[in-house]
Amino acid sequence: MFIKHGNMYAVAVSSGNAQAALAFQFLHELIKVLKSYFGDFTEESVRNNFILIYELLDEVLDYGYPQNTSDDVLKMYITQEGNRKAMQDRAGGASSGVTIQATGAISWRKEGIKYRKNELFIDVVENCNLLMSSKGTILRNDVSGCIMVKCYLSGQPECKFGLNDKLLLDNEAKAKKSNLRRPGSGIDIDDVSFHQCVKLGKFDMDRTISFVPPDGEFQLMSYRITENVNLPFRVLPVVKELGRTRLEINIKVKSMFTFKLFATNVVIKIPCPKNTAIANVSAASGKCKYEPEHGGIIWKLRRFPGDTEYFMSGEVEMMQSVSEKVWSRPPITMDFQVPMFAASGLHVRFLKVFEKSNYQTIKWVRYITKAGQYQHRI
Repeated sequence: MFIKHGNMYAVAVSSGNAQAALAFQFLHELIKVLKSYFGDFTEESVRNNFILIYELLDEVLDYGYPQNTSDDVLKMYITQEGNRKAMQDRAGGASSGVTIQATGAISWRKEGIKYRKNELFIDVVENCNLLMSSKGTILRNDVSGCIMVKCYLSGQPECKFGLNDKLLLDNEAKAKKSNLRRPGSGIDIDDVSFHQCVKLGKFDMDRTISFVPPDGEFQLMSYRITENVNLPFRVLPVVKELGRTRLEINIKVKSMFTFKLFATNVVIKIPCPKNTAIANVSAASGKCKYEPEHGGIIWKLRRFPGDTEYFMSGEVEMMQSVSEKVWSRPPITMDFQVPMFAASGLHVRFLKVFEKSNYQTIKWVRYITKAGQYQHRI
């Protein structure tokens, strides 16, 4: 079993039947650890750090079984130069710090962390995917999201935040649907995965996420939602073929979120036939031009306010072609970012930090929805 990273392969070998998912996950985690030590996983970095890699493998594996892939814990005992502090401790008669830390109740966070300013950032990042037919029917619509945490807190804090009251996991949502639950009355999460620091019992009881965070940035939770998605944009295209050498295009794009918000870096690509010679286009806002290297018309808007419509029109002239092949009409694609908007409707109700020294914490919660595969057929 192997994975490819750039021009390098990471390979796992087993003498018998092994769980493939475990092997692949370990390889990904191992590359993550190596990159945290020497920046990137390349042939040159492996050659220059092979002694360090041997020492890391000795700690992350025990008789072929993964034991500890937390780079924060490993860096406490294996330095950048590959000199293990744990070996010095053993020479002094102390037990291995790696073992104590890895088998402790909180192996992902080391002791004695101190910051002059204690801050906690919660970022709800969502990628919205859409495939809409030429008749305006939604063929596929889902949200792939994650909650990213940046933790700069002293000591051993316990953090707690709550999500929507009406939040249902996949099995609960199916049970509710059998009782004819009213659409839009809650959020159904199809797939969810938590970081190891999350206390799952608390989440099952009252939908609060309680955890002692690792230091720095990490992904606390990932999820996928396929129902009751709030579309950030609607595209209404009208494309008419005027004979065999002319094409008339009219596009209307409407933002579906509140007027208090705005999207940034909006890019709309309208495909054109390969034999396009000239495209005369104009837009009510933003910059719009035909770019043959991208195979279509590119419409860019730096800022797109909520509850707003923008129009684009154009006429395409094509060269005569002896081929009878019909234009396949690829879909219109969009790229965008909408700050402070969650397409899933996921909402952080509260955020609290508990620590025995009772210091003051600066807390931030931010939302952003980005375009995944956002397509509209024409």
